[in-house]
Amino acid sequence: MSNNNLIIVKENKPERTSGANISCWFDEAPEIKFSPLNQNTSADVVVVGGGIAGVTTAYQLSKNNFSVILIEDGNIGSGETGRTTAHISNALDDRYFRIEKSFDNETSRLAAESHTEAINFIERIVIENNIICNFERVNGYLMLHPSDDEESLREELNAAKRAGLHVELIETAPDIIAAGNKFLKFPNQGQFHPLKYLSGLCKIILNNKGFIYTDTHVKEINNKGVETSNGYKVNAKYVVVATNSPINDVVKIHNKQAPYRTYVVAARVPKNSISHSLWWDTGNHKSTWQVYPYHYVRIHPYSSEFDLLIVGGEDHKTGQADEENISGEERFAALKNWAKNHFPIMEEVLFRWSGQMMEPVDHLGLIGRNPDDENIFIATGDSGNGITHGTIAGILISDLIAGKKNKWEEIYNPSRISLSAAGTYLQENLNVAKQYVDFITPGDIDSLKELKNGEGAIIRDELWKAAVYRDETGKLHIFSAVCPHLKCIVNWNNTEKSFDCPCHGSRFSTLGRVINGPANVDLERIEISE
Repeated sequence: MSNNNLIIVKENKPERTSGANISCWFDEAPEIKFSPLNQNTSADVVVVGGGIAGVTTAYQLSKNNFSVILIEDGNIGSGETGRTTAHISNALDDRYFRIEKSFDNETSRLAAESHTEAINFIERIVIENNIICNFERVNGYLMLHPSDDEESLREELNAAKRAGLHVELIETAPDIIAAGNKFLKFPNQGQFHPLKYLSGLCKIILNNKGFIYTDTHVKEINNKGVETSNGYKVNAKYVVVATNSPINDVVKIHNKQAPYRTYVVAARVPKNSISHSLWWDTGNHKSTWQVYPYHYVRIHPYSSEFDLLIVGGEDHKTGQADEENISGEERFAALKNWAKNHFPIMEEVLFRWSGQMMEPVDHLGLIGRNPDDENIFIATGDSGNGITHGTIAGILISDLIAGKKNKWEEIYNPSRISLSAAGTYLQENLNVAKQYVDFITPGDIDSLKELKNGEGAIIRDELWKAAVYRDETGKLHIFSAVCPHLKCIVNWNNTEKSFDCPCHGSRFSTLGRVINGPANVDLERIEISE
């Protein structure tokens, strides 16, 4: 078998696997494609998932002389890594004072150390391999949400210092209007273009005799390797599942974390009018939208005349936007208004999109051996810090496979039980249980005749529900509305044009194709007369 060392890079917008018609600022990104797997093969390690965690793991292992095969369902970076705003930060969304309360100071210190090392790791790779990906060191600024008080900022200041970070409380931050606010300054953060970075890593993997296959769906994972949907097998000593939400496990991991959608707008601003920095506020995406919407901001170079102001937030549980009666359009509008209030120099919004993150109940990611498995490894629970979290996964998992001791192993152990997070665990799993009521609720529409071209919905027919989509030509596509993971009823996401599961975050395209785990098979197609 010859190495598929041709990396196909097209400088245009990749086709959106979700069927979304929403643009994002990666229109300028490379499309990273390889040939699909077309034969049985074997390797020391097979990595499933071509995002930041999977590619970094494959890079590390190939560098250490392991034979590696990387398999991706779409293109490299076509999942959540292609939707990140790419904050490379050790300022954690879940805050150090919460980690201290859930665990202890030493755990908080190790978490800070791991995210700091992830920033340094990325910088070393970029410099050593001359990867052109807009990497730069920037300062980060955490500011108070209007609903919060200064004491919470001081609490985080003290916890971050105890964790070993050089953080300071300052009166003002550059270029942002936040009247009466104080800020925590986190120096030496980073930002880059994640797909250009992944493209560089892929070339190194190929040079190290690794193999990469895209457009290849893995349908089965076991301790001997994986099998793809077209029947080919990859035998391997070790399997790494880096699919954002693991597709190899039905329950063990998915009751320890919850999926959230997050929204992003990217607006034009005059070139160099705003300093390259990161900003965050202390809002909490787990709380009621009207009270505690979380926001995060960065600047990205765009053209000779303009930069992009990239603003994200307004999160909600995946598949549950309707429970708050706030549409995706309203969330985008809220982001635009928030951005304009804080950065008045902002001009028109050019791009917008949404993404998905996995929120662990105890504030720390889940990286390492899958529970009850010796040779299957997982990386999930990014908690809004996906770039550093995925990089930590690449470092930690490659060490575990190589038999090296890693001091972060225990804090990220997916088998851990956090008694201090029992309340959050119960709350999130009661939320999941509540979603099964959808089996007896009415549908979105009463008749297929109500469905316009380009729209989807859930419809009830006596004792069963169907997910229906009418494409732009008027053709109907009808599927069972039952998610194949744990049998919740999916909901229509009009923003992304997808069917989303409100229980564990599985998502399906307008044609019923699975595009987000933990589900690993498509919605069941139904042939029915209109």
